Amino acid sequence: MAIEKSLYAAPSGLDSLQPDIQVEVEDTEAQPGDMVIELLPGGESSGDFDANLAEEMSESALQSLASELLADYDADIASRKDWLETYTRGLDLLGLKNEERTEPWPGACSVTHPLLLESAVKFQSELIVETFPSMGPVKTVIIGKETPEKKEAAVRVQDDMNYRLTEEMKEYRPEHERLLFSLSLAGNAFKKVYFDPALDRQTAVYVPAEDIVVPYGASSLDNAERVTHRMRKTKNELRRLQVAGFYRDIDLGEPMRVIDEMEKGKNKETGLAAVTDDRFQLLEMHVDLDLEGYEDEDGIALPYIITIEKGTSNVLAIRRNWLEDDKLKMRRQHFVHYGYIPGFGFYSFGLIHLIGGHTKAATSLTRQLIDAGTLSNLPGGLKARGLRIKGDDTPISPGEFRDVDIPSGAIRDNILPLPYKEPSATLVLLLDKIVDDGRRMAATADMQVSDMSANSPVGTTLAVLERMLKVLTAVQARIHYAMKQEFKLLAAIIRDNTPEDYSYEPEVGEASAKQSDYDMVEVIPVSDPNAATMSQKVVQYQAVQQLSQSAPHIYDLPYLHRQMIEVLGVKNAEKIIPMAGDMKPLDPVSENMAIITGKPVKAFLYQDHEA
Repeated sequence: MAIEKSLYAAPSGLDSLQPDIQVEVEDTEAQPGDMVIELLPGGESSGDFDANLAEEMSESALQSLASELLADYDADIASRKDWLETYTRGLDLLGLKNEERTEPWPGACSVTHPLLLESAVKFQSELIVETFPSMGPVKTVIIGKETPEKKEAAVRVQDDMNYRLTEEMKEYRPEHERLLFSLSLAGNAFKKVYFDPALDRQTAVYVPAEDIVVPYGASSLDNAERVTHRMRKTKNELRRLQVAGFYRDIDLGEPMRVIDEMEKGKNKETGLAAVTDDRFQLLEMHVDLDLEGYEDEDGIALPYIITIEKGTSNVLAIRRNWLEDDKLKMRRQHFVHYGYIPGFGFYSFGLIHLIGGHTKAATSLTRQLIDAGTLSNLPGGLKARGLRIKGDDTPISPGEFRDVDIPSGAIRDNILPLPYKEPSATLVLLLDKIVDDGRRMAATADMQVSDMSANSPVGTTLAVLERMLKVLTAVQARIHYAMKQEFKLLAAIIRDNTPEDYSYEPEVGEASAKQSDYDMVEVIPVSDPNAATMSQKVVQYQAVQQLSQSAPHIYDLPYLHRQMIEVLGVKNAEKIIPMAGDMKPLDPVSENMAIITGKPVKAFLYQDHEA
């Protein structure tokens, strides 16, 4: 069981961080396989500062506080009602669940047009490759003046974080892919970054947009009046945390088996029949309060993290949400907000909001066309009451003739087929128009290669690509920014828990990343916010190569070619195109042979220059 404890998260840019509690619980009669909860600090703590303030407050004060905060929570839920309803209804447009329709007749077409799902899958597929390449999602930037020590530190930190994100944190990539899929549909997704004592390492978990409740009028997480994380925990999980001292040890009874409309909509779309949930619903509220008994001398509301069990309205924990040595008492941030298309309030818009109407219309047109084809191929009609056909309830097979009893006249005088038409060509054109508009709105339209001349200048091709990918590039730039904030939180936690014996051997530099290394560099995503796809990056480098042909003496051509090889995803680019900065000391014979053959060489101060 991983303990979701946001208090372990570390704000970026701080040199020394301390976990908030110091608890160790060990059952001397525990059997092999039983879990032992350890919540250990990374430094000294005063105890009073990190205490659960709810233990020291009266029940009346806690009940009054819980009532006030729950009223604010309900107001926050109401403020995003329209956004949430649109998102919930839009889940039906994904077509993930097959349904049997009875209107306009049993067995009518129930297909859902894949416009929405196609756009979401394309977005997820393109962005996971760009934001999480196989070599790792992190690169480093040197802070201040560039020195050899900082260069080596940058290599160590980059290798260290990429190793942790790709190998140590095995859940990171699957969580990131889930985030991208949900982000494209809902328009919002969140990451919660904290140190997990059960795993003894940093953790960044994906949190769905519906589980983070923020006042709709807030512009960002940093200046939001309240940020509420809705969590679900089983009775046993909650009991373990109570025994560990993380929550107040009070009797909460049995959990209220309630599922809201959002959860019901997701369960229905994914084929789950669950209508109740036997877990406790906890509200972890990050809020600024002038707490009774702990008032600030200047009358300023201070940041706290307050956890409330929603069913019983009991306050389980109240803890300070700033660093003990922070004189300004600034709120510590534990969440990262990923947004798709910013809207009028805090919550961004996703594909459901942008092209949900197009998908609904395309689905309706597709069903009409298929139903029209069905009626045209298997028509029905009217027949005279006295007309009797043997086996008239089953369709006539090819080559089959049936006996008919007619009261009088010809058969055609007793049968009237209904005038069903072939599927309308107008509906086909309208469907193509709607789907094309939706794809362009979602920035998933494919460029036809035949539309581009083989002799088109690189600049023209780049302009066309940029115009087509403008929306996707803007979305990727927002994801790049959010990932940068996430990596800062992760780097701060890793910095404070970096072991001295580092088992991973980087290719360049020393074999361990020290705490001082993280102070000299800044971690950023490897993705390029100026180019959404690899093809766009390749065309950019081709344009630079064309420019270099006119004035090659002012370009570092080996470095330019190496960067393009790296963009293409070819490994060991430094071995394919060696540069002077990569050269290692050679023995005298090898160095002399390199000079004779015209290969570049480099002298080092500690070499035997006479030899």
